[in-house]
Amino acid sequence: MSLSNLTFLDVFINFIDVLVVWYVIYKLLMVIRGTKAVQLLKGIFVIVVVRSLSSFFGLTTLGWLMEQAMTWGFLAIIIIFQPELRRALEQLGRGKIFARSTMQEEEEQEKLVDAIVKATAYMAKRRIGALISVERETGLSDYIETGIGLQSKVSSELLINLFIPNTPLHDGAVIIQNNSVAAAACYLPLSESPFISKELGTRHRAALGVSEVTDCVTIVVSEETGSISLTKNGELHRDLSQDAFKDLLTNELLLANKTQATARWNWRVKKHG
Repeated sequence: MSLSNLTFLDVFINFIDVLVVWYVIYKLLMVIRGTKAVQLLKGIFVIVVVRSLSSFFGLTTLGWLMEQAMTWGFLAIIIIFQPELRRALEQLGRGKIFARSTMQEEEEQEKLVDAIVKATAYMAKRRIGALISVERETGLSDYIETGIGLQSKVSSELLINLFIPNTPLHDGAVIIQNNSVAAAACYLPLSESPFISKELGTRHRAALGVSEVTDCVTIVVSEETGSISLTKNGELHRDLSQDAFKDLLTNELLLANKTQATARWNWRVKKHG
């Protein structure tokens, strides 16, 4: 079919087809974002580039090797990305890949902030060490798999009990995903920054480490001093008062999401007049 024979309906259908495909690809990338799969995708990209360059410069042997890698790559992807593929299918089955922000979600986030603030205040007064990470856009599934899965409703009582000393789950991080406690006793990557104060222990290094590779918000309660700290985007906010901590947490978890939702709404209003 020549371009001159294409009708407006054909063009519109093709446009919708391409748009849906790109949207699905975008959502799948969001599923694996922040996991080890991102690094593997970079490796695949390197193989494709090397294959193209070998063909351009006539490097026969290298081109053959890259071609074999690409030929068997599909099977390798299924094996290597098995956890991510399983997770994507599970989310698709639960209808979460195409989920949208709702008023109910905002209410749940408000309850989440209140629960964390209340639990943190309790533990800080009693010098109970705690490490809590809240997932945002970047996935924390790799770190969730290192702990004990819970999938429990967030409450201040639950968070406090998880960090009571000498209990099975007190050592490690609690990760909150989709407004629920996904897992406890999780291992987080330690920051290797040489600028971290030697006064800070493993919890603070872990909080900084995970904030350097993801966009999560992590809360630390010091066991030695009872001070409250918060990390985000590789930044450490130390010795926060209760009011300052609540304001900072609200700004990061609640107001930021409302701002994004408002921006999307304004874009739609502007687009549709």
